[in-house]
Amino acid sequence: MKRPDIDQYFLKIASVVAERSTCRRHHVGAVAVTGKHILATGYNGAIAGQPDCLELGCKREGLPSGVQTEKCRAVHAEMNVLIQCSLHGVNVGGSTIYCTHPPCIPCAKVLANARIARFICFLDYQDKSDGELRGSAILNDAGIYFAVMTQPATKIVILE
Repeated sequence: MKRPDIDQYFLKIASVVAERSTCRRHHVGAVAVTGKHILATGYNGAIAGQPDCLELGCKREGLPSGVQTEKCRAVHAEMNVLIQCSLHGVNVGGSTIYCTHPPCIPCAKVLANARIARFICFLDYQDKSDGELRGSAILNDAGIYFAVMTQPATKIVILE
């Protein structure tokens, strides 16, 4: 049995976190990590205490991906992981964010201002403008390491 490396381990955890998503279009999960320790998790969903898309339906139904995103009632997973850290007084400066998807432009800006060191994801869903990968470009311009890795195995192996 091959033990997953640390990046694959935390990407797999991000995948499990994504299962809590209340979005009907994309399940996104994020994990903030420092020194191989989880600081917080976040997934995309409605504002806390508000009805979500599973209850009310998607406001963007029928719209192409990336169009009229302001209609979406969800808070992104990356923002939610930072919010959780903020609510609990946890500094994310220098941390790694493991996420199922690359960041959109607003999330990339907030992540850069939070001074994370690395952003690692496995899906190649990109926010594109004129062929440029904009969210990842913002991170790169801010000196934040960005990588798209191989999706971790979905099977969980437990020795009995």
